[in-house]
Amino acid sequence: MKKTEKIFNVQTGEETIIERDETPSEKLIRENWEKQIANDAVVSQANAEAKSALLNKLGITEDEAKLLLS
Repeated sequence: MKKTEKIFNVQTGEETIIERDETPSEKLIRENWEKQIANDAVVSQANAEAKSALLNKLGITEDEAKLLLS
């Protein structure tokens, strides 16, 4: 994956933009983040489904459950 970096020289006001390939360590970090994001999405979906199933089992709405917990 290509990375774009902007370097700004405060003395001259000059801006330099470079594009480079990511390093192996940057690639590993990005891949780990992507896996974590995908995992979080799966967990979030599973939690939403479990919550919905429980509300259906109890025969109440989400608003009614909030009232019970307040």
